[in-house]
Amino acid sequence: MKLICFLLLLGITTTAQQPLRLVICGDSTVADYPETTHQRGWGQYIQGYFKDSVRVFNLAKNGRSTKTFLKEGLWAKALALKPDIILIQFGHNDSHDPKLPEATNAATDYPNYLRQFIDEARAAGATPILITPVQRRTKVDSLLPYVEAMKKVAAEKRVPLLDLHASSGRLYSELGEAETAKLEAAGSDHTHFNEAGAIAIAALVMKELPVLDPRLKPDLR
Repeated sequence: MKLICFLLLLGITTTAQQPLRLVICGDSTVADYPETTHQRGWGQYIQGYFKDSVRVFNLAKNGRSTKTFLKEGLWAKALALKPDIILIQFGHNDSHDPKLPEATNAATDYPNYLRQFIDEARAAGATPILITPVQRRTKVDSLLPYVEAMKKVAAEKRVPLLDLHASSGRLYSELGEAETAKLEAAGSDHTHFNEAGAIAIAALVMKELPVLDPRLKPDLR
């Protein structure tokens, strides 16, 4: 009997020590890149903020929208990882020309895909957190309809929202045009980031993320 109790206690302890699983879903502004390239995504710097008690899986992929992330099976892969928390940032590719296969409508299918992500994440036992798309460094902001649509879905579904579009815009304004240009992957690329840019955006995410989900606070380095 003592042996059985000991084994049960050991099993409980082992389960309690399992790392919290954080999955990131998004596009090229979030994705991982090899060291041989100059481009970086903010998602690849999130693991460094945490102790080993949190394990980050960055499934973000270049060119993906809410629609293609789902249809290509990447969302199913995210759920298969049995995450505790899922970060969801889409909008850049959703906002492409409507004739392109990745494009979605900010008033119809884009919010519907977000609702599907939220419902299925919750059904899988995960906490979804929506992240508005990081701001493009352009004069015309084509992301705004998608930002507003995401905010409406977050309020409707009572989901935590991290407004990265707003915080990144404030950062660019504070830095000024010349310093902001130093964050870009290339001189003519006003969407993607080099290492310094991705690190700066990751810092914005991590400033808010532990507030939105306090479970993460004890696991910060």
